[in-house]
Order: sequence, then structure tokens, then C-alpha cells
Amino acid sequence: MKLSPHFHLSEFTASQTATRLMIDNRPGPVEIAAMKLLCEKVLEPVRAQYDRPVMISSGYRSPRLNRALMGSRSSQHIKGEAADFEIPGADNLEICRWMERRLNYDQLILEFYRAGEPASGWVHVSYREPFRNMELTARRVIRNGRRKTEYLSGIVG
Repeated sequence: MKLSPHFHLSEFTASQTATRLMIDNRPGPVEIAAMKLLCEKVLEPVRAQYDRPVMISSGYRSPRLNRALMGSRSSQHIKGEAADFEIPGADNLEICRWMERRLNYDQLILEFYRAGEPASGWVHVSYREPFRNMELTARRVIRNGRRKTEYLSGIVG
């Protein structure tokens, strides 16, 4: 099923974890409608800007798959409102900065980017109205000998 001119539902539902654990990762009509909006309002403009495929690494997650991945209980992936992606050959920091200047979204997160390594990390974006247009940067830190994720306000390179 096509969600928009350049995106298919299968890109949003593909999951090695779901396949390995035999988890049904099929969305319902509400989630499909949310994915269509995400594609139309955010991902298609990004693809047009960079004139390259947008590679989705994580899209829709059924509640069971989200639990298996230890995702947040309030993850917008469960609602079909979020996608994690990269564009081969494009710098994730630059993608985020372009999106920040040009698009509306709920959240835009530069995840685990390392300065000087443009292909590091990925971009997380979610879309729902009303927009928060919230920008964050996720970094891995070690605290008390444990690896944690720290979120900084804004897009930080």
C-alpha cells in the first residue's frame, strides 16, 4: 500500500525484531492515516529537498513490538506518527537544520550524532497537530557506570 508517492506501508512496518519474535506489526486505519500525514507533510518534502531516497529504519511499532524494543510507553511510533530515518550520503545534522527552518512537526530529534561523522546516528521525526515544533538532540552518556540517553534542547552538532 502506498502512503505517498515515494513511501510504502511496508517501509514503516518492516522489523527484524517482529519477524524474529513472530510479532504481528500490522497497523490499523487510524495509524495508517497518521503515517500518510507524516509522509505528506514531512518525509516527502525532505525527499524532494535532498532528491534521494529516505531510508526508514523504524516506523510503525505495534504495542507488542514497542515493548520488545523497550520503547517508551508513550512512543509516537505506536500511533504511526513517527519515523526514524537517514538519507545515504547526507549529513543528519544538516537534514535536521533544514527541517527546523522549513517544516512543521511535533518533534525533531537528532539521535546519537557524532561531530565529524555525518553518517552517525539518525533523524527521528513525528507529526501530529497541534505542532510543538520541539527540537532535541539525544546523546549517550555514562552515569554511575550505566549507559543512559540524555536529551538536550535544540539541534546540537
